[in-house]
Amino acid sequence: MNTSALHAQLSHTLRQVNLPTLGTHYQGKVRDTYRQKDRLILVTSDRLSAFDHVLTTIPFKGEILNRLATFWFERTKHVVPNHILDVPDPNVTVARACEPFAIEMVVRGYLTGSLWRDYQKGTHTAYGLPFPAGLRKDEVFPEPIITPSTKAQYGQHDEPISEAEILSRGLASPRDWARLTEAAKALFAEGQKWARTRGLILVDTKYEFGKVGDDLYVIDEIHTPDSSRYWVADEYEARFTKGEDQRMLDKENIRQWLIRERNFQGHGTPPVIPDEVRVDLATKYLTAYERITGTELKLEPGDVHARIEKNLRAAGYL
Repeated sequence: MNTSALHAQLSHTLRQVNLPTLGTHYQGKVRDTYRQKDRLILVTSDRLSAFDHVLTTIPFKGEILNRLATFWFERTKHVVPNHILDVPDPNVTVARACEPFAIEMVVRGYLTGSLWRDYQKGTHTAYGLPFPAGLRKDEVFPEPIITPSTKAQYGQHDEPISEAEILSRGLASPRDWARLTEAAKALFAEGQKWARTRGLILVDTKYEFGKVGDDLYVIDEIHTPDSSRYWVADEYEARFTKGEDQRMLDKENIRQWLIRERNFQGHGTPPVIPDEVRVDLATKYLTAYERITGTELKLEPGDVHARIEKNLRAAGYL
């Protein structure tokens, strides 16, 4: 892979979005959302968040994520309807405005990442699920499990939550919880099936859902390296048997780097991320995109904000 475009884009990454005439603005960790009546215009920036902190920017990250989410929304629309209406720019999705559920549906096929860290500490009981003793890191579950979390506002922390607490706090009705569970598991099964055909394992992911009236939609993003974990399939068994880390094509790379190299897990001041680490993560995201979609992505270095503004104006949104 030629990484020259990634290096060239380091000085052009999209950190802030400033389009005040586009609508009422809300800034999340990664996306800037503008509301125009019953539609949302979501601009995916190049910001990188981990452990609930925005750390730096990654070249072309927003474009890769938005293109990949668009690919997955198209591939799964027969499973669960989604919010997407238009994609006027590689970094922009126009979506129907839904009433979002204040929970994230995290579906896991393997014991790894934050759940493994919780399992080691004994704090995995927050989800109200039974876990047998003696499980190993990266071990596959007999069936995927759902470990929900609260959907925190920007600057606050998502928290693990159980089904019982979701229902008691009224975050979802019993009927909607059943629908959310069914939808999340069906999307995950579809994602895992496709990933396998591409030589990858969709390990875990998070979904967000919303409603328009009584109709359920999957919103935000789907099966991207920001919201999901991907492993290289043909290396899984050997690495698991030896107790080695899996080969990852997702954001867990930067989490592991922060833990290993900077002893950072979200407490205190986030460390500076060197350019070579930024480019390395961009390379993994690009590899994930090309492996999943089967297409090469031609990246063009330059001013992302100016291009977005030009394309939104041409499409009549500005």
